[in-house]
Amino acid sequence: MITVEQLSKIYRVADKQPGLAGTLQHFVRRRHRDVSAVRDVSFTIAPGEMVGFLGANGAGKTTTLKMLCGLIYPSSGRVVIAGYQPQQRHPDFLRRITLVMGQKQQLLWDLPPMDSLRVNAAVYGISDRDANRRIAELSDLLELGEELTRPVRKLSLGQRMKAELLAALLHQPEVLFLDEPTLGLDVNAQGKVRQFLADYNRRTGATVLLTSHYMADITALCPRVLLIHQGHLFHDGPLDRLASRLAPERHVRLELDEPVVAEAFAGLGRLDSLHDREVNLRVKPQELTAVVAQLLERFAVRDLEVNDPPIDQLIGDLFRQGRL
Repeated sequence: MITVEQLSKIYRVADKQPGLAGTLQHFVRRRHRDVSAVRDVSFTIAPGEMVGFLGANGAGKTTTLKMLCGLIYPSSGRVVIAGYQPQQRHPDFLRRITLVMGQKQQLLWDLPPMDSLRVNAAVYGISDRDANRRIAELSDLLELGEELTRPVRKLSLGQRMKAELLAALLHQPEVLFLDEPTLGLDVNAQGKVRQFLADYNRRTGATVLLTSHYMADITALCPRVLLIHQGHLFHDGPLDRLASRLAPERHVRLELDEPVVAEAFAGLGRLDSLHDREVNLRVKPQELTAVVAQLLERFAVRDLEVNDPPIDQLIGDLFRQGRL
Protein backbone atom coordinates (compact mmCIF):
# COMPACT_ATOMS: atom_id res chain seq x y z
CA MET A 1 0.00 0.00 0.00
CA ILE A 2 2.80 2.45 0.94
CA THR A 3 6.33 2.18 -0.46
CA VAL A 4 9.00 4.75 0.41
CA GLU A 5 12.52 4.50 -1.00
CA GLN A 6 15.43 6.81 -0.12
CA LEU A 7 13.10 9.75 0.52
CA SER A 8 14.82 13.07 1.26
CA LYS A 9 13.82 16.70 1.65
CA ILE A 10 16.39 19.50 1.69
CA TYR A 11 15.39 23.14 2.23
CA ARG A 12 17.53 26.05 1.04
CA VAL A 13 17.30 28.78 3.67
CA ALA A 14 18.77 32.23 4.04
CA ASP A 15 21.95 32.43 6.14
CA LYS A 16 21.58 35.89 7.69
CA GLN A 17 23.31 37.36 10.71
CA PRO A 18 21.07 38.93 13.38
CA GLY A 19 20.61 42.67 13.81
CA LEU A 20 20.42 45.65 11.46
CA ALA A 21 23.95 45.18 10.13
CA GLY A 22 23.20 41.57 9.26
CA THR A 23 20.01 42.61 7.48
CA LEU A 24 21.74 45.29 5.40
CA GLN A 25 24.57 42.91 4.51
CA HIS A 26 22.01 40.30 3.49
CA PHE A 27 20.42 42.79 1.06
CA VAL A 28 23.76 43.34 -0.64
CA ARG A 29 25.28 39.88 -0.43
CA ARG A 30 22.89 37.01 0.08
CA ARG A 31 24.09 33.73 1.48
CA HIS A 32 22.18 30.48 1.77
CA ARG A 33 22.65 27.09 3.37
CA ASP A 34 20.98 23.70 2.98
CA VAL A 35 18.94 22.17 5.80
CA SER A 36 18.14 18.46 5.59
CA ALA A 37 14.71 17.82 7.07
CA VAL A 38 14.48 14.18 5.93
CA ARG A 39 17.37 12.03 4.73
CA ASP A 40 17.20 8.70 2.88
CA VAL A 41 14.08 7.36 4.60
CA SER A 42 12.82 3.97 3.37
CA PHE A 43 9.98 1.75 4.57
CA THR A 44 6.91 -0.16 3.37
CA ILE A 45 3.47 -0.46 4.97
CA ALA A 46 1.08 -3.25 4.02
CA PRO A 47 -2.66 -2.71 3.48
CA GLY A 48 -4.57 -2.58 6.77
CA GLU A 49 -1.49 -1.96 8.94
CA MET A 50 -1.48 0.57 11.77
CA VAL A 51 2.03 1.97 12.17
CA GLY A 52 3.30 4.50 14.69
CA PHE A 53 5.74 7.17 13.53
CA LEU A 54 7.75 8.56 16.43
CA GLY A 55 10.33 11.28 16.78
CA ALA A 56 11.22 14.33 18.82
CA ASN A 57 10.09 17.80 17.76
CA GLY A 58 11.81 18.72 14.49
CA ALA A 59 12.81 15.13 13.73
CA GLY A 60 11.07 15.15 10.32
CA LYS A 61 7.74 13.42 11.04
CA THR A 62 5.39 16.07 9.68
CA THR A 63 7.63 16.79 6.69
CA THR A 64 7.54 13.10 5.81
CA LEU A 65 3.75 12.97 6.13
CA LYS A 66 3.37 16.02 3.89
CA MET A 67 5.55 14.38 1.23
CA LEU A 68 3.47 11.22 1.46
CA CYS A 69 0.32 13.29 0.92
CA GLY A 70 1.80 15.23 -1.98
CA LEU A 71 1.76 18.59 -0.16
CA ILE A 72 5.56 18.86 -0.40
CA TYR A 73 7.67 17.77 -3.36
CA PRO A 74 10.60 15.58 -2.24
CA SER A 75 14.17 16.57 -3.09
CA SER A 76 14.97 12.96 -3.98
CA GLY A 77 13.66 9.45 -3.54
CA ARG A 78 10.53 7.58 -4.56
CA VAL A 79 7.07 7.28 -3.00
CA VAL A 80 4.23 5.06 -4.23
CA ILE A 81 0.91 4.93 -2.37
CA ALA A 82 -1.91 2.72 -3.65
CA GLY A 83 -0.20 2.72 -7.05
CA TYR A 84 0.10 6.53 -7.28
CA GLN A 85 2.94 9.02 -6.89
CA PRO A 86 1.70 11.60 -4.35
CA GLN A 87 3.48 14.59 -5.90
CA GLN A 88 1.38 14.21 -9.06
CA ARG A 89 -1.76 14.93 -6.98
CA HIS A 90 -3.95 12.70 -9.15
CA PRO A 91 -7.66 13.07 -8.25
CA ASP A 92 -8.05 9.32 -7.74
CA PHE A 93 -5.11 9.37 -5.34
CA LEU A 94 -6.61 12.24 -3.34
CA ARG A 95 -9.86 10.30 -2.98
CA ARG A 96 -7.96 7.39 -1.43
CA ILE A 97 -6.13 9.30 1.31
CA THR A 98 -6.82 11.69 4.14
CA LEU A 99 -4.63 13.82 6.42
CA VAL A 100 -5.66 14.84 9.92
CA MET A 101 -3.44 17.32 11.75
CA GLY A 102 -4.13 17.98 15.41
CA GLN A 103 -2.76 21.52 15.11
CA LYS A 104 -4.88 22.52 12.10
CA GLN A 105 -8.55 22.30 11.22
CA GLN A 106 -10.58 22.09 8.05
CA LEU A 107 -13.96 22.89 9.62
CA LEU A 108 -15.19 26.46 9.19
CA TRP A 109 -15.07 28.23 12.55
CA ASP A 110 -18.43 30.06 12.39
CA LEU A 111 -20.47 27.29 10.74
CA PRO A 112 -21.82 24.02 12.17
CA PRO A 113 -19.79 20.92 11.24
CA MET A 114 -22.77 19.65 9.22
CA ASP A 115 -22.35 22.51 6.74
CA SER A 116 -18.66 21.67 6.22
CA LEU A 117 -19.60 18.00 5.81
CA ARG A 118 -22.03 18.92 3.03
CA VAL A 119 -19.28 20.88 1.29
CA ASN A 120 -16.87 17.92 1.60
CA ALA A 121 -19.51 15.58 0.19
CA ALA A 122 -19.96 17.85 -2.83
CA VAL A 123 -16.18 18.13 -3.35
CA TYR A 124 -15.80 14.34 -3.40
CA GLY A 125 -18.91 13.80 -5.52
CA ILE A 126 -20.80 11.90 -2.83
CA SER A 127 -24.56 11.70 -3.33
CA ASP A 128 -26.89 13.08 -0.66
CA ARG A 129 -28.10 9.59 0.17
CA ASP A 130 -24.60 8.18 0.64
CA ALA A 131 -23.47 11.29 2.53
CA ASN A 132 -26.38 11.03 4.98
CA ARG A 133 -25.70 7.33 5.53
CA ARG A 134 -21.96 7.85 6.12
CA ILE A 135 -22.52 10.83 8.43
CA ALA A 136 -24.98 8.78 10.47
CA GLU A 137 -22.59 5.83 10.73
CA LEU A 138 -19.53 7.89 11.65
CA SER A 139 -21.37 10.19 14.05
CA ASP A 140 -22.71 7.11 15.85
CA LEU A 141 -19.19 5.68 16.19
CA LEU A 142 -17.82 9.04 17.32
CA GLU A 143 -20.75 9.72 19.67
CA LEU A 144 -21.64 12.97 17.94
CA GLY A 145 -25.23 14.18 17.85
CA GLU A 146 -26.49 17.71 18.19
CA GLU A 147 -22.86 18.90 18.21
CA LEU A 148 -22.98 18.68 14.40
CA THR A 149 -25.54 21.48 14.29
CA ARG A 150 -23.71 23.91 16.61
CA PRO A 151 -21.07 26.37 15.35
CA VAL A 152 -17.57 24.92 15.55
CA ARG A 153 -16.43 27.76 17.81
CA LYS A 154 -18.89 26.58 20.49
CA LEU A 155 -17.60 23.00 20.56
CA SER A 156 -15.07 21.68 23.04
CA LEU A 157 -11.64 20.64 21.78
CA GLY A 158 -12.59 16.97 22.00
CA GLN A 159 -15.84 17.52 20.11
CA ARG A 160 -14.01 19.50 17.41
CA MET A 161 -11.45 16.73 16.92
CA LYS A 162 -14.22 14.15 16.57
CA ALA A 163 -15.92 16.35 13.99
CA GLU A 164 -12.58 16.78 12.18
CA LEU A 165 -12.20 13.00 12.01
CA LEU A 166 -15.72 12.65 10.66
CA ALA A 167 -15.00 15.22 7.93
CA ALA A 168 -11.69 13.54 7.06
CA LEU A 169 -13.26 10.08 6.75
CA LEU A 170 -16.46 11.03 4.94
CA HIS A 171 -15.07 9.94 1.56
CA GLN A 172 -14.00 6.56 3.00
CA PRO A 173 -10.24 6.85 2.38
CA GLU A 174 -8.05 3.75 2.21
CA VAL A 175 -5.00 5.45 3.74
CA LEU A 176 -5.07 7.63 6.86
CA PHE A 177 -2.21 9.98 7.76
CA LEU A 178 -2.80 11.15 11.33
CA ASP A 179 -0.51 13.83 12.74
CA GLU A 180 -1.08 14.03 16.51
CA PRO A 181 -4.88 13.54 16.37
CA THR A 182 -5.20 13.56 20.19
CA LEU A 183 -3.12 16.71 20.76
CA GLY A 184 -4.48 18.75 23.66
CA LEU A 185 -7.37 16.37 24.45
CA ASP A 186 -8.14 15.22 27.98
CA VAL A 187 -7.65 11.60 28.98
CA ASN A 188 -11.27 10.58 28.33
CA ALA A 189 -11.36 12.23 24.90
CA GLN A 190 -8.03 10.63 23.96
CA GLY A 191 -9.39 7.21 24.87
CA LYS A 192 -12.52 7.69 22.77
CA VAL A 193 -10.52 8.82 19.73
CA ARG A 194 -8.21 5.80 20.08
CA GLN A 195 -11.16 3.44 20.33
CA PHE A 196 -12.75 4.98 17.26
CA LEU A 197 -9.56 4.64 15.20
CA ALA A 198 -9.14 1.00 16.25
CA ASP A 199 -12.78 0.24 15.35
CA TYR A 200 -12.48 2.07 12.03
CA ASN A 201 -9.34 0.15 11.10
CA ARG A 202 -10.98 -3.16 12.02
CA ARG A 203 -14.20 -2.40 10.11
CA THR A 204 -12.71 -0.92 6.94
CA GLY A 205 -9.18 -2.36 6.73
CA ALA A 206 -7.77 1.15 6.27
CA THR A 207 -4.00 1.66 6.40
CA VAL A 208 -2.94 4.10 9.15
CA LEU A 209 0.30 6.00 9.73
CA LEU A 210 0.07 7.77 13.10
CA THR A 211 2.37 10.31 14.72
CA SER A 212 1.85 11.27 18.35
CA HIS A 213 3.74 12.56 21.38
CA TYR A 214 1.39 10.53 23.58
CA MET A 215 2.87 7.05 23.93
CA ALA A 216 -0.55 5.74 25.01
CA ASP A 217 -1.75 6.36 21.44
CA ILE A 218 1.06 4.25 20.03
CA THR A 219 0.87 1.39 22.53
CA ALA A 220 -2.92 1.15 22.15
CA LEU A 221 -3.03 1.25 18.34
CA CYS A 222 0.29 0.42 16.68
CA PRO A 223 2.02 -2.98 16.91
CA ARG A 224 4.80 -1.60 14.70
CA VAL A 225 6.75 1.65 15.06
CA LEU A 226 9.09 3.75 12.94
CA LEU A 227 11.58 5.93 14.82
CA ILE A 228 13.10 9.01 13.19
CA HIS A 229 15.84 11.27 14.56
CA GLN A 230 17.26 14.34 12.82
CA GLY A 231 15.72 13.20 9.54
CA HIS A 232 17.15 9.66 9.70
CA LEU A 233 15.00 6.56 10.18
CA PHE A 234 16.85 4.41 12.71
CA HIS A 235 14.29 1.79 13.74
CA ASP A 236 11.49 -0.08 11.97
CA GLY A 237 9.93 -3.00 13.80
CA PRO A 238 7.51 -4.32 16.45
CA LEU A 239 6.99 -2.13 19.49
CA ASP A 240 7.26 -5.04 21.94
CA ARG A 241 10.62 -6.10 20.48
CA LEU A 242 11.87 -2.53 20.81
CA ALA A 243 10.77 -2.40 24.45
CA SER A 244 12.51 -5.69 25.32
CA ARG A 245 15.65 -4.53 23.50
CA LEU A 246 15.73 -1.21 25.33
CA ALA A 247 14.82 -2.68 28.70
CA PRO A 248 16.62 -6.02 29.21
CA GLU A 249 15.79 -5.89 32.93
CA ARG A 250 12.58 -5.85 34.99
CA HIS A 251 12.05 -3.52 37.93
CA VAL A 252 11.34 -5.22 41.28
CA ARG A 253 10.20 -3.05 44.19
CA LEU A 254 10.13 -4.45 47.73
CA GLU A 255 8.69 -3.08 50.96
CA LEU A 256 10.11 -4.96 53.94
CA ASP A 257 8.99 -5.24 57.56
CA GLU A 258 12.50 -4.36 58.79
CA PRO A 259 15.50 -2.51 57.27
CA VAL A 260 18.17 -4.73 55.65
CA VAL A 261 21.77 -3.93 54.65
CA ALA A 262 22.64 -3.74 50.94
CA GLU A 263 24.96 -6.76 51.12
CA ALA A 264 21.94 -8.99 51.81
CA PHE A 265 20.83 -8.59 48.19
CA ALA A 266 24.05 -9.88 46.64
CA GLY A 267 23.27 -12.29 43.83
CA LEU A 268 19.64 -11.14 43.64
CA GLY A 269 19.88 -8.93 40.60
CA ARG A 270 21.25 -5.40 40.55
CA LEU A 271 20.48 -3.14 43.51
CA ASP A 272 19.06 0.11 42.16
CA SER A 273 18.26 1.86 45.45
CA LEU A 274 17.78 1.11 49.16
CA HIS A 275 15.91 3.54 51.40
CA ASP A 276 15.11 2.23 54.85
CA ARG A 277 12.55 -0.54 54.18
CA GLU A 278 12.04 0.18 50.45
CA VAL A 279 14.24 -1.70 47.98
CA ASN A 280 14.45 -1.38 44.21
CA LEU A 281 16.17 -4.08 42.16
CA ARG A 282 16.76 -4.68 38.44
CA VAL A 283 16.50 -8.34 37.42
CA LYS A 284 16.97 -10.08 34.10
CA PRO A 285 13.70 -11.64 32.84
CA GLN A 286 15.12 -15.17 32.71
CA GLU A 287 16.13 -14.90 36.39
CA LEU A 288 12.98 -13.19 37.64
CA THR A 289 11.07 -16.23 38.95
CA ALA A 290 14.03 -17.59 40.91
CA VAL A 291 14.96 -14.19 42.35
CA VAL A 292 11.41 -13.42 43.49
CA ALA A 293 11.19 -16.84 45.18
CA GLN A 294 14.47 -16.19 47.05
CA LEU A 295 13.35 -12.72 48.11
CA LEU A 296 10.14 -14.10 49.61
CA GLU A 297 12.08 -16.85 51.35
CA ARG A 298 14.88 -14.71 52.81
CA PHE A 299 13.03 -11.55 53.86
CA ALA A 300 9.84 -10.53 55.62
CA VAL A 301 8.17 -8.90 52.61
CA ARG A 302 5.24 -6.57 53.21
CA ASP A 303 4.72 -5.70 49.51
CA LEU A 304 6.30 -6.69 46.19
CA GLU A 305 5.82 -5.26 42.69
CA VAL A 306 7.33 -6.30 39.35
CA ASN A 307 7.15 -3.78 36.51
CA ASP A 308 8.52 -3.06 33.07
CA PRO A 309 10.14 0.37 32.64
CA PRO A 310 7.56 2.82 31.17
CA ILE A 311 7.73 2.72 27.38
CA ASP A 312 7.57 6.51 27.12
CA GLN A 313 10.65 6.75 29.36
CA LEU A 314 12.48 4.23 27.15
CA ILE A 315 11.57 6.07 23.95
CA GLY A 316 12.55 9.41 25.48
CA ASP A 317 15.96 8.05 26.42
CA LEU A 318 16.30 6.64 22.92
CA PHE A 319 15.64 10.01 21.28
CA ARG A 320 18.16 11.70 23.53
CA GLN A 321 20.75 9.17 22.34
CA GLY A 322 19.56 9.31 18.72
CA ARG A 323 20.40 5.65 18.13
CA LEU A 324 19.70 2.11 19.30
